Amino acid sequence: MKESLLRTKSKEFSLHVIRVCDEIDGRKGRSVLVNQITRSATSIGANIYEANYASSKADFINKLHISLKECIETEYWIEMLFGAGAISEETGKALLLECGIIHRMLSKSITTAKNNTEAENQSC
Repeated sequence: MKESLLRTKSKEFSLHVIRVCDEIDGRKGRSVLVNQITRSATSIGANIYEANYASSKADFINKLHISLKECIETEYWIEMLFGAGAISEETGKALLLECGIIHRMLSKSITTAKNNTEAENQSC
């Protein structure tokens, strides 16, 4: 299967988050944040991957919506890690930039998929 830019970016982002989390001090409270961001960040790509094997157009769009929600949640956890002093401002900004790019790509993909579905429905 040809690798899509969105799949590639989400995979690279997940790996970046994992590497950052490996460097975070394990003090009390931070492990919860690390677990949360790791789950949400890796879920973005997992749902994008699942969307490629969707059973219908509606299922495809739904999987992308789930990825978008996970992306938004990940942005929150990045802000929490920064606020807790677990990551530097530079790292936080870099992660937010990557996550923001994926966020915009997902939004555009959802809009495109919905528009294509509406056009197909109108032609019937």
